[in-house]
Amino acid sequence: MNRARDLRASRRALQFGKFQVTQLNLVPLVDTFVSIVFFTLTTTTVGELAPVVPGVTLPETTVGMPALSQLTLGVGATVTLANRPIMATVDAAAEPSNDVRFPLKVPTLYRAMKTMADSLRAARGIGAEGDLKVALAIQGDRTMRYDLLSRFMATARLAGFTHLSLQVQRVAVIAP
Repeated sequence: MNRARDLRASRRALQFGKFQVTQLNLVPLVDTFVSIVFFTLTTTTVGELAPVVPGVTLPETTVGMPALSQLTLGVGATVTLANRPIMATVDAAAEPSNDVRFPLKVPTLYRAMKTMADSLRAARGIGAEGDLKVALAIQGDRTMRYDLLSRFMATARLAGFTHLSLQVQRVAVIAP
């Protein structure tokens, strides 16, 4: 019996000897990923905030991307585009859309934004339907309602501004 068992074992050793167990050491790989994440989180660039539109109190944050110099839509007591008053925020919230296809559109704001988009296209030599590639930063007061913000964003997209961002006030981080 021992001889049969030994023959079987030797046949298996010859048959499966070409397959060797290999080990993959994941410790250096995990260490590398941890190092990458650590350095990514600790080396962020801090930029300057664009001038805040008068009458707008921005929400505060301790993390996020720095604000860039952009065309701004200020939403405080009044709605301003590039520091030019357009309408009162209360009127914008109450103004119904005049287009059934776009129920979130604010018509007065749309006309002002469309005029701005058309003048930017003309100044840059872009066709009537060309992409503006101009970032529009929305500086909304911290008390602004989200439904009004979504209406303003939808109106901006309809007017031709596709690169939208929301700006907040950066505050110093207090260590615990």
